[in-house]
Amino acid sequence: MDKKVLKLTNAELKYNPKKIEKVIELLEEGNTIPFIARYRKELTGSLDEVQLREIQVTYQRNEKIETRKSEVLKKISEQNKLTEDIRNKINNASTLQEVEDIYLPYKKKRKTKAQKAVANGLEPLAKWLLRVNSDAPMVEAKKYLNKEVPDEEVALNGAVDILAEAFGEEAQLRDWVRKQMSRKGVLIAKEKDSEKDENGTYEDYYDFEQVVSKLTSYRILAINRGEKEGILRVKINTDDDYALRYLHSRIIGSKKSTSNDYVERAYTEAYKKFIKPAIERELRATLTEKAENEAIKVFGENLYNLLMQAPLKNKIILGMDPAFRTGCKLAIIDETGKFLVKDVIYPHEKHKGEKPNSELRKEAAEKLETLINRYNVDMIAIGNGTASRESEKFVAEVLKKIDKEVYYVIVNESGASVYSASEVARDEFPDFNVEERSAVSIARRLQDPLAELIKINPESIGVGQYQHDLPQKQLDSEVEATVETAVNKVGVNLNTASIQLLTYISGLNKTTAQNIILYREENGKFQNRKELKKVPRLGPKAYEQAAGFLRIIDGNESLDNTDIHPESYPLAEKLIKDLGITKEDMGTNTINDKLAKFNVERYALDNELEVITVKDIVKSLMKPGRDGRESMPMPLLKSDILKIEDLKAGMQLEGTVRNVVDFGAFVDIGVKQDGLVHLSKLSKKYVSNPRDVVAVGQIVTVWVEDVDLNRKRIQLTMVNPNE
Repeated sequence: MDKKVLKLTNAELKYNPKKIEKVIELLEEGNTIPFIARYRKELTGSLDEVQLREIQVTYQRNEKIETRKSEVLKKISEQNKLTEDIRNKINNASTLQEVEDIYLPYKKKRKTKAQKAVANGLEPLAKWLLRVNSDAPMVEAKKYLNKEVPDEEVALNGAVDILAEAFGEEAQLRDWVRKQMSRKGVLIAKEKDSEKDENGTYEDYYDFEQVVSKLTSYRILAINRGEKEGILRVKINTDDDYALRYLHSRIIGSKKSTSNDYVERAYTEAYKKFIKPAIERELRATLTEKAENEAIKVFGENLYNLLMQAPLKNKIILGMDPAFRTGCKLAIIDETGKFLVKDVIYPHEKHKGEKPNSELRKEAAEKLETLINRYNVDMIAIGNGTASRESEKFVAEVLKKIDKEVYYVIVNESGASVYSASEVARDEFPDFNVEERSAVSIARRLQDPLAELIKINPESIGVGQYQHDLPQKQLDSEVEATVETAVNKVGVNLNTASIQLLTYISGLNKTTAQNIILYREENGKFQNRKELKKVPRLGPKAYEQAAGFLRIIDGNESLDNTDIHPESYPLAEKLIKDLGITKEDMGTNTINDKLAKFNVERYALDNELEVITVKDIVKSLMKPGRDGRESMPMPLLKSDILKIEDLKAGMQLEGTVRNVVDFGAFVDIGVKQDGLVHLSKLSKKYVSNPRDVVAVGQIVTVWVEDVDLNRKRIQLTMVNPNE
């Protein structure tokens, strides 16, 4: 651990410095974020995954800055130009940009006009122009004539080149322009080639101006894409006259002489040729990076909420992948997600060379009704792609004929086709076609979103904004962290978990996950967590990190079906004994009644234990096998349909949030198109961040504000118009 980097991290963050040091120490020992968050609370003060990652990222960023400082100091020293002043400036720099600004004059660069002028002996003339207040620069210039410098004008032009480059590389001048442009610069977007904009996607930016400091992330990303596609022309405008007046006062001041004309030419050239273009590029890059980081954060939060949607446990589900001509593919899964049967029906269009539509629809209805009754189906999951609403209408009609209560849910099938064609899907269902695999996936998405969505490339799920434009490395890191947090928060059944789920468990990787699957296949179900130690290449550290997140139901150790870590089993067993109960009582009223009255603080004090550790054990004993998703809202169950033509202004509806973006939320209200609740319509109070109000998967009450049937657009509000 680097003490200087730690000091910088402590100064930047508001957490207890001792806790920050302990977090870095735990990370350097090879502990994972989920493990530290769950099983090392007493050392970190119960910092959660988000806070732990903030500490990790901040430390790594400061480490990177310090590494770069060392590199720059070494490079300047190798040129024999390192002074104590430069050393102090670099050591005191707090950002990479400051370090790079200081290093700029010492960077090796291609031969410039200024370097040629220096080689021609004109550097003393440049210094003279800057230092001496004279009306005779031509006289002075005459002293520097030679074969390469034939006359006074050439000499003075060379001196101007030297000064321009020097001004252009001066860190303080660049920093002033950077701050000025960041505060008062205006980003301007203009139409460049609207013919390329076939759908009018960028019309809002054909004549767009906004102060840089007020630009939103989604606008920045939209403008960047429009520029990349050749539809928009973009630049940042700033007050050049104001900037040049500042440079004049800083460099020349109140001096008046003919030599000032050359100095003025130099700083003007420095500003227009070196400083302004460089800062504009830098500012565009900074805006883009900030917008990308925000979009990645949005994607991560949306993905987390999607993965953490409540599962529909103990339900037999029929998945339907809708289609017109090729028919709707059906697949039924049992309560554990095991595939039972597949079929295809044609309720919408005549299949080539087949029977009339009416007869096919009748046969489809009979077949669907038979499947529901034969397999005792509880729920139907309908994919929201092509023919979704037509299939919804058909299903609603069939359900009216069923004696038992069966509901249906429209399931977001984004990425289902990508998954269905993947190697993972082919390995599981080698004899299925793509649509049949998709039907199974749609059913499983409803039954257990986390277990199924984990198999799909998260970027294909469609719960962000401009995610396909984002830097892949950072997006992958966010996805990995998000999925890791979700999987470990829920925990997995060691005896049924897929390799995809196991790979994300703390301490495991693809190899150890595969070895667990192989061990399970060769030796049967795991009977206890200790058996994990027999899995090849799963060492003591991996076992320590993973064990608490892997559950065993109906094994020979009851505590293995809790999130109590094996290292705490002796404490849990002592607590159970002290309460006068048994492990068999876990989760029953017997133990819950006793634990509800149990004085955790007193017990921890009497036994010299950490209160937080005892509290966690008590929670686990009261709810063995608990699922962190239990508190999340259940899917919105339906039994009838709604069409966009049915919508009227003022109508109150229940809907499911499908996506949250910077400017609002898209809500599925049961018609083909999702409705938009604009940022300003999420609450009566001012809302700056939609994610403070809504989350993906949340069930919300909305009112219809406006319906554009031609453009198929629905405007919704979450503010009751009657209040």
